[in-house]
Formats: sequence, C-alpha cells, structure tokens
Amino acid sequence: MTFVAAAAAIYYFHDGSFRFALPSPLFAVTPPAPAVSRSAAPVPVKVAPALVEDVAIYLSGIGTIQAYNSVNVQSRVDGEITQILFQEGQDVKQGDVLAVIDPRPLQAQLDQQVATRQKDQALLNGALLDMRRYDTLVLKDFATRQQVDQQHALVDQYTAQVKNDDAQIELAQTLLGYTSIRAPISGRLGIRQIDQGNFVRASDRATIVTITQLQPISIVFSLSAAAVSQTRLTLGQTDAPVIALGPDNTTELDRGVINLVDNQVDQATGTIKLKASFPNLAQKLWPGNFANGRITVDTRRNAVTVPSIAVRHGPRGDFVWIVNAEPTAFYRAVVVGQVFGGRTLIDRGVAKGERVVTEGYYRLQNGSRVEIEGTAPKQTTPTAQSSSANVD
Repeated sequence: MTFVAAAAAIYYFHDGSFRFALPSPLFAVTPPAPAVSRSAAPVPVKVAPALVEDVAIYLSGIGTIQAYNSVNVQSRVDGEITQILFQEGQDVKQGDVLAVIDPRPLQAQLDQQVATRQKDQALLNGALLDMRRYDTLVLKDFATRQQVDQQHALVDQYTAQVKNDDAQIELAQTLLGYTSIRAPISGRLGIRQIDQGNFVRASDRATIVTITQLQPISIVFSLSAAAVSQTRLTLGQTDAPVIALGPDNTTELDRGVINLVDNQVDQATGTIKLKASFPNLAQKLWPGNFANGRITVDTRRNAVTVPSIAVRHGPRGDFVWIVNAEPTAFYRAVVVGQVFGGRTLIDRGVAKGERVVTEGYYRLQNGSRVEIEGTAPKQTTPTAQSSSANVD
C-alpha cells in the first residue's frame, strides 16, 4: 500500500516493518506501461516478374531521306520542243518518251552523210577495179611499180574515207535519236520546267523535268562514331536491319537494311554516315524529309528484362523496388541497358523471376511491408501480449 504526501512517503509492509523516504519530485506518479509496438499498414503495390528473353540491341539517330536515284532530264541536242508527252507527277518507266525535239535538221544531216558515204563508196569501188588491173599489168610489164603503189594508196585513202563516213552516219543517227527525249530511269516526275515550243540548247543544260526513284529509297543517318565503333558494323558495305520511324519516334514508316558505313568520320561533329535502303512500298518516305532510325546492331541472348515503369531514377542512379516472399519491398540499384517496347534490359541488379514494383512505389521505404494487389493477403496468427509488474 502506498501513501502520497507532499514532503514524505511512508511504506508499510506485511511483516509490520515500515520505511520512511523523501521523494525527489513534489508529487510521485505511477509510470505508464510501455507502449505496444505496432507495425505500419502494408503498402498496396502491383508487381511484375523479371523475364528472360532475347533483346535486340540498337542505335538510334535521325536521317535525311534521299531518292535512290534522281535525274534532271535535259536535251542533248539543239532544237525546238515540238511535243511534251508526260503529265507532271506521273510515274514513268525507263525508256518512255517524255518530249520530242524538232528532228528535221538532224534528219537532213543524216541524209547528207548517207549521200557522202555513197559517193565515197563509188570512188572506192572504182579504185579497187583499177588496182586489180594494175596488179595484172605489172606482171606483163605494161605498168610500172610506181603506178601500182599509187593505186594501192588511193584504195586505202577511199577505204578510210568510207569508214569516216560510217562514223559520221552513226553520229548523225545518234543525234537524231536524241530528238526523242526518253526517261533514263524509272521513277516519278516532278514539275515541268520547260514548256512546249521553247528552243533548247545542249550547252545550256536546262532541265525539262526531274525524275526521282522512290522505290527503293535511301536514308542517310549520322550517328556517333564512338557508338558505331562499339558494334559489329565495319566501314564499307554492311548488312544491318533498320526501322524508319516518324517524328514521334513510335510510328513505323518502313523497314530496310543498312548498306553502307561511310569510310571517314566528320571531325567537326564526331559522327559517321550510314546509308540505308528501304523498299518504300507504301511511299511514306519522301525525299528531302527527315526520319528517325532504329538500327539493330546486335542481339542479347537470355537477357533479363523488367517493365520500364519499374525502373526509377534517383540521385545515385537507377534503381528498382524488389518484393521478396514475406512480402517486403527493398531498394536495389541496377544498371540499365536497352529500352524497348515498354520494357528495359537490366545489365546488372535483377535476377530472373524476381518481382519488381510497377505501381505504388511512391509510399515505399526500404523494408516496407507491402500488399500485392490481386493476391490474397497473407494470413497471420495474432500473438497474445501480456505485461507483468514486479513489486519489490
């Protein structure tokens, strides 16, 4: 039994003894019982397992779309354009006639060369007959050796003249053929630059129309030379898959192949050019436009991947929240590799099958108990807690 007084306290015991003591405080109060510790409520989270899969390693960059071939159609002879046989923007095949130059002057030159050859051929025929006669007469001493030699030289002269006439005829025929301006390649025509009725000269190099080959089509990418050197790509001809993407870096425009890695690095920018070709069957790639490229340079076999949303970024680097079997969440630093299609390649830090938090990580602390959404909570058996008081 305890009595509380202002200045002193007397303690009586069952054996009849008592003890007198002066308390240090003015009033003495019975100390409270220690509080019972309670664990914090589990944090609801969503998790996803780390998977093992083959991952394509790629380089990304922006490229300029170029026509696979582009030709400025020009006249190779002088003359008036008498016919325009194409429509702007139409597709043409190699050899199609696009325009016609007045052929009459060149036809007259061809006829003149043919007539000259006929004249020279007649002279050659007559010289050949005389040469045969002189060859017979010299055997009977009716002609001198000098006359024979002169006749042989005359035959050679006329023979050379006939050959020159043949060359002139071939040239005239070629020039006459140039009066029909044909498409040198297959492709799509642009805007007409010269109208019918205009006089053109071969020396002016005036463009009548431009043909661009759109199928296939090329894209030239500029990538970091240091990054390219760490891949299997080598200078010169190569073969690496590439995907052309739109400005949003998501919309796929076409799939092609890297055909060439340039043989020199731009020292000003530290980049190197890669040229790719695309079939462009849907014609989504236009010359002069830009496109993003995703170039596959390697394939990582049996790589560990997690959803990209599970990877967090902190002042000390990238990390994920791992949930163990208890379940408890704890912090794990990771080394991130390729990011692709909503998933991230983990070079180091996560093993196959480990569960990573994809939602609910904002409330987590290292060692936080968690409740995985979509699974039944773990049943625990409550333990009775008791307290005992010792009386001295």
